[in-house]
Amino acid sequence: QAKLIFTISLILGTTITISSNHWITAWVGLEINTLAVLPLISKSHHPRAIEAATKYFLVQSAASALILFSSTTNAWHTGQWDLTQLTHPVSCLVLTSAIAMKLGLAPFHFWFPEVLQGSTLTTGLLLSTAMKLPPMALLYMTSPSLNSTLLTTMAILSAALGGWMGLNQTQVRKILAFSSISHLGWMAIIITYHPKLTLLNFYLYILMTTAVFLTLNSMKALKLSTLMTAWTKTPSLNAMLLLTLLSLAGLPPLTGFLPKWLIIQELTKQDMIPAATIISLLSLLGLFFYLRLAYCTTITLPPHTTNHMKQWHINKPVSTLIAILTTTSVILLPISPMILTTL
Repeated sequence: QAKLIFTISLILGTTITISSNHWITAWVGLEINTLAVLPLISKSHHPRAIEAATKYFLVQSAASALILFSSTTNAWHTGQWDLTQLTHPVSCLVLTSAIAMKLGLAPFHFWFPEVLQGSTLTTGLLLSTAMKLPPMALLYMTSPSLNSTLLTTMAILSAALGGWMGLNQTQVRKILAFSSISHLGWMAIIITYHPKLTLLNFYLYILMTTAVFLTLNSMKALKLSTLMTAWTKTPSLNAMLLLTLLSLAGLPPLTGFLPKWLIIQELTKQDMIPAATIISLLSLLGLFFYLRLAYCTTITLPPHTTNHMKQWHINKPVSTLIAILTTTSVILLPISPMILTTL
């Protein structure tokens, strides 16, 4: 019963923010979202979960206050409460930092891995995908008036930190959090030049992340060490997880390559070749930890000298949703001309 209420509140909050035209309604939607997801994080009553919920609450309420502050300042100077009429430069800067805080863009990313580590995989999935939708929508609607230099700097910083800090993690949820941060960098670098491309990147990121989270959830894998012995459980699903992870890394024959390719193309059109080069090189850091995840999932056989627990092979069929998501997150590249017509 309670879960249903929280889910409905989440959908309601997201819908209010996405469909709003006035700053106050956008802010109300974000608040509803934050309050609805808090019980889902702290549901397990583990000290880690309570700590995660507290951190999440503090960061999100600070970001909401900043959004309210920037929109009020803008209204004070221009008399406009419209989302698209954000013209005051200070308001733009404050809003950019507030949305970066909401999303977990560097340098406001510190809360995100901690919160994800403290929550379950399903809640983690919500936090990495659905909770990023309202701030993304706000970013999309205000994109013409935002400061592109600031966003580019934050984007490259995100790609760098997301890559570097994910390198020495053993917890799967933290690795996925850092991967999310570096993906957000790719979305932020292009938002002022080609907002629709950011949305495309976001949708494909949601698709691939959902596939990975649901697969890991069905394997009950939270650490790299449990992933190593999980191959006996569902071998076919593991093979697909390998491809989905490489797709998240953005390797060419897979879906994840499409947004990266389009973004690099757009950046070169905008004469931002140094930025494109830097962010491309930084995505190699991400590739390293995805490869490590993939290596642990499928390629390693644990050493047979130690007595380790083999997990039972499940005859239960893989859920249809996971099957659809993993397949689409691997094979969408050939239909990219069709996707391009929508941009």
